[in-house]
Amino acid sequence: MSYSADECIIKDQWNSIYKRGYKTEIDKDIPRVVELLKKYRVKKVLDLGCGSGRHTVYLAEQGFEVYGIDIAEEGVKKAEQKLRDLKTCAALTTGSIFHILPYKTNFFDGIISVNVLHHGRIEDIRKAIKEMERVLKPKGFIFVSVRKPASNQKRLCGKDPRTYVGKTGILHYMFTRPLLKKEFDNFAIHDLWVGSGGYYCLFGELKTG
Repeated sequence: MSYSADECIIKDQWNSIYKRGYKTEIDKDIPRVVELLKKYRVKKVLDLGCGSGRHTVYLAEQGFEVYGIDIAEEGVKKAEQKLRDLKTCAALTTGSIFHILPYKTNFFDGIISVNVLHHGRIEDIRKAIKEMERVLKPKGFIFVSVRKPASNQKRLCGKDPRTYVGKTGILHYMFTRPLLKKEFDNFAIHDLWVGSGGYYCLFGELKTG
């Protein structure tokens, strides 16, 4: 697979992070999300940007049929090892969330994407959202958490006033509540809140038409 310059930076930086070791505890909002997914009888879930598998493993242990994709091979390797160690399973693959996803149309009941989707330019983020819509079943559910504007982000990236470059060179697109609602306008938003890590959290349902 051919990656853009932005994606290569993301890939290299996260591979380096996972080699050093990355947090293994789940995001504090995930148990709440899992209860919602169970409430709506979600069975097949995609962890979009699964990293080293902290949420992939948790979802599998909760009884979901789980798939995961991440651009960092080191993260996927660690996730696969965790799954083997715990004698549970999930279908993992390496790839970019900003490309065509390697899944059939209407394949998933739900998608989670934790602290991942904002690592791109808005045109790539929009491609990812369209792919999320494609692989979700009608009335499927999503949970996404994304960066809020931060006062310490100073390096403007190109002409987009909402895209910044972190110290590692990874892009950050800063969402607002109105922007989230705009970009996810094909979803009925059930809840939109600021999560425990200071990220915007959105739980929504794909509209049918």
